Amino acid sequence: MVPGTESARIRNMIDKELLEIIRCPETKQKLTPADGDQVAALNARIAKGELTDRGGEKVIEKIDGGLVREDGKYIYLIRNKVPVLLVDEAIPMAGDSREG
Repeated sequence: MVPGTESARIRNMIDKELLEIIRCPETKQKLTPADGDQVAALNARIAKGELTDRGGEKVIEKIDGGLVREDGKYIYLIRNKVPVLLVDEAIPMAGDSREG
């Protein structure tokens, strides 16, 4: 994948104005589109059955994209072109699924 294309695809998927105003529901930090490498790494963990969300639920469906919290700790998935901004469904970018 060409660098930056995943972010561009997500920006096209979500209205530009919406992307400017949505924030993490927990910390109110800015959210930015995940890059292709981040999505690929998460999908590899999903394929191995290693990925759980903050609520402790195993993530079983491959992701197409997501929005990363400004501090880089969590990603919120995008499903059917709609960001899922639920704290318990956020996916940790690294480490324990319940870190905060």
